[in-house]
Amino acid sequence: MRGDLYRPETKDRVLRRLAGLGPESRRQWGRMTPHQAICHLADAFDWAAGRRPSDAMAKPPLPPFLMRLIALRLPFKWPKGVRTMPETDQMKGGTAPMEFESDRERLKVLIDEFARWETDAERPSHPIFKTMGRKDWGRWGYRHMDHHLRQFGC
Repeated sequence: MRGDLYRPETKDRVLRRLAGLGPESRRQWGRMTPHQAICHLADAFDWAAGRRPSDAMAKPPLPPFLMRLIALRLPFKWPKGVRTMPETDQMKGGTAPMEFESDRERLKVLIDEFARWETDAERPSHPIFKTMGRKDWGRWGYRHMDHHLRQFGC
């Protein structure tokens, strides 16, 4: 459960898990298909890079610093069924799935790009966690990937 996409061993482990996700992988919860999850994750990394604008602003139940602490630092699995912002929801404004392998390759490229970020200058404010530093972004990237890979038993 501990992880940070800036750590090469963690990134490699996530990529191995991603390789185990197939178009026929059975979901454990939620409504996304494996292909939609791949596109959702790619959209999220594009959003974090500032290439996918978002107007999403959430009113979290706790102050952002507490939400960051709970979601990014405490050792528990993220809850199922949390709504995503429309820009990364494939049933709304997210990228439509095209071809599974090429979409997965795109996600891998975005993960590699994300893992090479050195500064916080390129990152937007997170809708729930607000301003995050490099370490928080690395944890977010890992926790988000872990959440959706677990959704399909990977």
